[in-house]
Amino acid sequence: MKKYAIALLTLSVVPLAFAGSDQQDPTARLQAAGTVMNEIMAAPDKGIPDEVLNDAKCIAVVPNMAKGAFIVGGEHGRGVVTCRTGHGWSAPAFISIGGGNFGFQAGGQSVDLVVLFMNDKGVQGLLSSKFELSGEASAAAGPVGRHASAGTDWKMNTEALSYSRTKGLFAGVAVDGAKIQQDNDSTVAMYGKDTSFRQTLSGEVHTPASADSFIAAVKAAVHKANQHETAESR
Repeated sequence: MKKYAIALLTLSVVPLAFAGSDQQDPTARLQAAGTVMNEIMAAPDKGIPDEVLNDAKCIAVVPNMAKGAFIVGGEHGRGVVTCRTGHGWSAPAFISIGGGNFGFQAGGQSVDLVVLFMNDKGVQGLLSSKFELSGEASAAAGPVGRHASAGTDWKMNTEALSYSRTKGLFAGVAVDGAKIQQDNDSTVAMYGKDTSFRQTLSGEVHTPASADSFIAAVKAAVHKANQHETAESR
């Protein structure tokens, strides 16, 4: 009976964890995503390499992913993504990501996930209505540190590079089989209508004031990486 009681308690807690993540205010999610970017770049020797950030075409951040979800073998989270445009970084699009193999064991801990889309093929996949990171489109574990390893082929072949952070520890993590799609509820809550990925990430949508902190964090991270690369190339 005790085992059954524990099982029932587990199953009752997990949906609450999902519900809390799903119902998170979009503005709070943007602020959390900005904090993740700021904290990652505060430790450059253990963060995303300058070369990788400078080449990234889109940056997705999923803060507090998968709270308690590993108990039943499923991963799920909601986050935001912005892409480079001819006029800077786009307004954020809201995403949900779930399923697949994330390459980390987190128990009941929450994990911050960052996915960088590195080439046009990866971006076009992201702009589709549903994008599955599988096979050739899997998100490889990104290199960590001030410089990307010369032995990696991320510049040539990798559509996406992914990173995770748990309890302050930051590492590259492979993602395979996860599905990324638009978070329609959060999109409507933020923009007042169901704008598409393509409209938002191509720069057609005005960035709301509530997204300023996230976009500023992305700009600051990329600017800092660019300064490092420029200084060291002299």
